[in-house]
Amino acid sequence: MSEDIKKRVVDELYFDNRVDASEIEVAVKDGNVTLEGEVDSFYTRSAAAEDAWAVIGVTDVHNELDVSYPVEIEIMSDEDIASSIDSKLLWNTAIDSTKIDVSVDGGVIELEGTVDAYWKKLRAGTLAMDVSGVMDVHNELAVVPTYDYVDEAIAKDIMDSLERRFTVDEEKVNVEVENGIVTLTGTVEDYTAYTSAENAAELTAGVIDVENKLYVK
Repeated sequence: MSEDIKKRVVDELYFDNRVDASEIEVAVKDGNVTLEGEVDSFYTRSAAAEDAWAVIGVTDVHNELDVSYPVEIEIMSDEDIASSIDSKLLWNTAIDSTKIDVSVDGGVIELEGTVDAYWKKLRAGTLAMDVSGVMDVHNELAVVPTYDYVDEAIAKDIMDSLERRFTVDEEKVNVEVENGIVTLTGTVEDYTAYTSAENAAELTAGVIDVENKLYVK
């Protein structure tokens, strides 16, 4: 079974035009996939993990890929990387960039400050990721909702969203909310359902963090 999953993961990596899979090693044990080796950007590193998760039978992915930019690519200085990220945040009208501080050290990004919604925190992290020269992103943004939300109401909104999603069997998903922090437990059929349930929580008003502990069976 593990060898079959490994073959499917490798095939998916080579299929994905975003990823140069020639330097990626794949190991599988009991549905747990480990990716090792080198990729040419932080964006590609994330894409490789997505490919592994997309394969039937995968229950977890350990992404240990290192980022090594090609020698022919001119790597921006930390100052230029920070400036590029600042510009991306400024042009994204959904995010108040004046409340976000960007620092860069050796290509490692640190985002600090506040946003008023959890999905905006994720969006800021994605924008920072997609800049040449980035080696890693530490997203330390705090989510401070504009209004006060009751945990029970947040949980109900998430469950209502799950019921509307054909990819998720909401009866097998448990939603707990404490001080705006959402914990998802239970089982889902595949990675599509896993990400769909997580997305429902991420987009719900009042959420400040999401811990996805769903098990892909």
